[in-house]
Amino acid sequence: MIGSQLHAVLHARPQVTVAGANRETFASEPKLDAFVADSDVVVHLAGMNRGDDGEVESVNNELVEKLISACERSDKRPYIIFSSSTHVDRDTAYGRSKRECGRRLRQWADDNRTSYTGLILPHVFGEGGKPFYNSVVSTFCYQLAVGQAPEILHDGELELVHAQQVADVITGLLFDRKNEDIRITGLRIKVSSLLKKLQEFDELYRSQLLPDVSNKIDLFFFNTYRSYLFPDFYPVKLRQFNDDRGGLFEAVKAGSGGQCFISITKPGITRGNHYHYRKVERFLVLGGTGLIRIRRLFDDKVHEFAVDGAHPQFIDMPTLHTHSICNVGKTEMITLFWSNEIFDPASPDTIAELV
Repeated sequence: MIGSQLHAVLHARPQVTVAGANRETFASEPKLDAFVADSDVVVHLAGMNRGDDGEVESVNNELVEKLISACERSDKRPYIIFSSSTHVDRDTAYGRSKRECGRRLRQWADDNRTSYTGLILPHVFGEGGKPFYNSVVSTFCYQLAVGQAPEILHDGELELVHAQQVADVITGLLFDRKNEDIRITGLRIKVSSLLKKLQEFDELYRSQLLPDVSNKIDLFFFNTYRSYLFPDFYPVKLRQFNDDRGGLFEAVKAGSGGQCFISITKPGITRGNHYHYRKVERFLVLGGTGLIRIRRLFDDKVHEFAVDGAHPQFIDMPTLHTHSICNVGKTEMITLFWSNEIFDPASPDTIAELV
């Protein structure tokens, strides 16, 4: 979850080359050595947080020891950023392992005159999170998206931070290294309040009303919820009102304003081929025929949706998915584009990427 957000952020920075290390890499000394040898910075996000207490501690400590050993064998001293947890303050298997991993990496960095940053993270949520595993936010969003009724097992207080916020901190550290622990603080919210907010989003969106997401954390919640609707929920048919004067339909009903664009596209021309981190963007063909294509970053699968102005339907683009629309008809295609925010050239949140 955090890795995909970080990869998307760095993908837009041509001066940074990103390489990934997975279970297969850590299972092979030659592969891990090669990975470390090519790295100026290692962002260590891997770990185990559930399971048998002994296994949780041994797996997490073993991963760190394997990383350190690979650095020693490769004679490489990368800057290491380690994702720790607020559980370091607790006497649990996960907390003890994170505490020991951080201590071990700090000692190695000090001994080898390199830098180390431990990120003390609260409860992280976001697009790409696994329901019933990563986060209660993921679980609730998934259940609402598929029509299930979420249940609260314990109405405790959560401290929530979006994976994009973590990715932004890590990106900043790549260019301004900190040889210290950094504790990222999040929103404190009761489980019941979280569920109420998500249920309101779900009710509004299914009524074709876009909620007020002018608050950044609400936008993060809404984008996480929307991620579990794609692709099955789309395209969404709009109700059309007809009388002797003609027809009318409501294209966008939003609680936080935004900006509309109208485009006229010639036959055979494609628009888009970009993605967003945070932006909610709606495509709605008003005239002509089009083909909308959407692909998640770093994935090969492309979802295609045929749309036309005779049957008004909208698709709201999921974050971290590149998308395009092509005029596949013989006449001009008229399209309405809506975004939840007014375009800001200084922070456009529109990154070019071919579908």
